[in-house]
Amino acid sequence: MYGNSRVPASAQNGIHPHLSMLLDRHAGTPFRKPYADYNRVAFVASLQRFQYAAPGTPLILDSCCGVGESSLILARAFPDHYVIGVDQSAVRLARGQRDQQGGSAWPSNLDLVRADVVDYWRLLHTAGIRLDRHYLLYPNPWPKIAHLSRRWHGHPVFPALLGLGGRLECRSNWPVYLAEFCFAVQQMTQRPALIDQYFPDPPMTPFERKYLASGHRLFRTIIDLA
Repeated sequence: MYGNSRVPASAQNGIHPHLSMLLDRHAGTPFRKPYADYNRVAFVASLQRFQYAAPGTPLILDSCCGVGESSLILARAFPDHYVIGVDQSAVRLARGQRDQQGGSAWPSNLDLVRADVVDYWRLLHTAGIRLDRHYLLYPNPWPKIAHLSRRWHGHPVFPALLGLGGRLECRSNWPVYLAEFCFAVQQMTQRPALIDQYFPDPPMTPFERKYLASGHRLFRTIIDLA
């Protein structure tokens, strides 16, 4: 599994020529897709747990957290914050919790939630909840040229994502993805967004560990949306 990963291959070598137009469309048209019932239920339950366990505590969101390894690391690194890790796969979340059994105690400031972040982000935004930190670690790059609208910065939910505020960090092993992400943030918010080559020590996710073992260059951007 490790040491044999490939950098995303694409005929696209720079920022997609249609990205700016797509951003204008999403900025001017509200995203009105109906919420899935299971996402509503998951959101309400997670918010109740947060308010019961740590009311008023700064909130960290680890979006698309997979097995939750990064969420666990964040909860231990920021004990004065409350961390919510969200992933749409119940199997991945259960595997992460199962792998943790027998290790050190599960942090009381950590909650793993099974939900689709497209709905979860919008529900947070509608509820007026602002994040202290937000992590997007190695999102699916959708590297084909025709897949621009599947990348988070090309998705109609992107304005809601930005509306959550805080310190937004995105990492990728495909620099084109981050170049587009930064371009989109700057067009939508007029805030500076820069890319840095980054060496994580230690890695926070299984993907990050695999990419390092495969000799990939890794990149990140950190954007202040406060």
